[in-house]
Amino acid sequence: MLDFKLTTPQREVRPSDEETYDLIILGGGPAGLTAAIYAGRARIHTLLLVGPLPGGQPANTDVVENFPGFPEGIEGPELAQRFVAQAERFGVQIVHDSVTGVDFSVRPFIVRTDSATYRAHTVIVAMGAVPRRLGVPGEDRFFGRGVSTCATCDGFFYRDKRVVVVGGGDSAIIEGLYLTRFAREVILVHRRDQLRATQIYQERAFANPKMRFVWDSVVEEILGEKTVTGVRVRNLKTGESSVIEADGVFIYIGMEPQTQIFAGQLELNERGYIVTDRYQRTSVPGVFAAGDIQDPRYRQLVVAAGTGAIAAMEVERFLEMYPQNHQ
Repeated sequence: MLDFKLTTPQREVRPSDEETYDLIILGGGPAGLTAAIYAGRARIHTLLLVGPLPGGQPANTDVVENFPGFPEGIEGPELAQRFVAQAERFGVQIVHDSVTGVDFSVRPFIVRTDSATYRAHTVIVAMGAVPRRLGVPGEDRFFGRGVSTCATCDGFFYRDKRVVVVGGGDSAIIEGLYLTRFAREVILVHRRDQLRATQIYQERAFANPKMRFVWDSVVEEILGEKTVTGVRVRNLKTGESSVIEADGVFIYIGMEPQTQIFAGQLELNERGYIVTDRYQRTSVPGVFAAGDIQDPRYRQLVVAAGTGAIAAMEVERFLEMYPQNHQ
């Protein structure tokens, strides 16, 4: 049970001439950018730390078809650019810097980046999640040289080649279908005997003549010399191993939340996700979380955007309730 009673800081930050923001948003994906839009419209003095690539996962997605308002779909990078432009329109200060550490035991809160130290009365954590790795031999050795987690980034390099896609959810199918534009064959390896992807994506995959499926199997090793030459897979039902020849491997087996720097600062669940209540509040009053960093279940763009909006509105209420925090 989270305790949201406003507590006295354990220690005080020495006064300085550095600017203190009402709100700092950590992360430039859909959740962070939506929070920035709402905060900007509310005239909250806001700093958005977007990291090296604003837009989050949509920036690396070929086409987004399920975001409201775009019946024909929209290219992921364009949608990301629109998010950024809208946040800038409402006066949010955007900095391309990566967060390296935080201190939520003091007020104002401290946020450290590669190049500076910032202070704020409230914080929204929206740093998302990164693709989970297989953890098998050859994966690290060939990452960037035949192993990838981004078909949009690397698909072009596999024109007329054979690639393996690992996974069975929406990301695996969407990216696999994208790869069929280039590759002569896309072989999807899935540990179950049926896909977990949305039905419409399954139908498209099964109807695509370039896609082939290897069921009930896991990748045990990525093979190669200078570059990838194939994968060794094991059938979970029969125990038999076999080799699939391939020029590339694309991995989509879930996500890992970017919460390493928050361990000991915020309450995390057993899977490492930030624990929040229905108002996006964390275990520290004044610190909120939104998007995939606190959502292991849905991981959808529209859901992330919604939680970002909630977090920003709750920040506004928090600052109004405790005006001494931002004087």
